[in-house]
Amino acid sequence: MKALKHIAVACVLLWIAGVASAMAGEPTALRAPPGLLDKVGIEQMPGAQVPLDTEFRDAEGRLLHLGDLLHDKPTLLVPGYYGCQNLCGVVRAGVAHAVARSGLQPGRQFNVVLVSIDPQETPVTAATARQNDSTLYPDAGVSRWHYLTGTAAASATLMRDIGFRYLYDPRNGQYDHDAGVVLLSPQGRVTQYLFGVKFAPETLRLALVHASEGRIGNVVDHFLLLCCDYDPSTGRYSLVIHRIMQALGTATVLTLIALILLLRRSEQRRRRREES
Repeated sequence: MKALKHIAVACVLLWIAGVASAMAGEPTALRAPPGLLDKVGIEQMPGAQVPLDTEFRDAEGRLLHLGDLLHDKPTLLVPGYYGCQNLCGVVRAGVAHAVARSGLQPGRQFNVVLVSIDPQETPVTAATARQNDSTLYPDAGVSRWHYLTGTAAASATLMRDIGFRYLYDPRNGQYDHDAGVVLLSPQGRVTQYLFGVKFAPETLRLALVHASEGRIGNVVDHFLLLCCDYDPSTGRYSLVIHRIMQALGTATVLTLIALILLLRRSEQRRRRREES
C-alpha cells in the first residue's frame, strides 16, 4: 500500500510540474521573427527618388499621389504608424517640438508628411492622430501636416526607396522599426536623414534650408551651411574651421572688390567734374 501511495504522490508531483512548465512556457510560445535585427533599420540613401505617383489617402479620405503634396517645397517625411505603442508618438512629439521652434512655417515654407506603414490603418485613424497631435502641440502647425495611410504595397514601395526597413512582430501585434525622419528636396529626392526621437530645432532648420535648394532661409542660414559639415552618423551639423576661413576669405575679397569699384566710380565722377 505504501508503495502505491508513493507512486501516486510521485505521479501527482510530475503532473503539477508538467502543468507549471507548460504555463511558464506560454509567454514565449511565439518566437521573435527570424533575422529581426537584420530586417529592421534605416539605410541612408541620399539622392534616391521617392515614387511620386504612389497613391495614399489623407485624413479626409481623399485619394492622392505623394507628388501632389510637395508643391515645389522641401518636405519632412515622417515614417511610422499611428497605432504604434512605442516610438512613433515620441517621434511625432520630437518633430512637433523642432518644427515649432525652427522659425519656419509648415505648409508655407515646407511640408510635413506622415506615412503609415500599417495597411490596417484608415483615414479615420489618421484623423484621430492628427486631432490628438494638434491638441498636444498647438504651436507646431499640425493642421497643415499631412497624415497619410495606404495599402501595404504603397507603403512598402515608399519605405524601400527611402531605406526604412520594418517588420511586423506577431508576438505583440506591432511593427518593429527604427526612429528617424527623412528630408526631401522639392523634386522628391532624399537629401538627408535625422535619427532618434528628438531633433534640435537649429538642425531641422538647416536641414530644411539645405533640402530647399536655396528656396527658403535667410543669409545667415546659407552662411551657416557653407561653414558647417553634416555628419550622417549623428544626424548633426558641426562647424568646420577651414570652411569658416574660406567663407570669411571670400567675403573679404568681395568686400575689397566692391570697395575698389566704388573708389573707381568716385574717381571717374571727380574727373568729369574737373573737365566740365
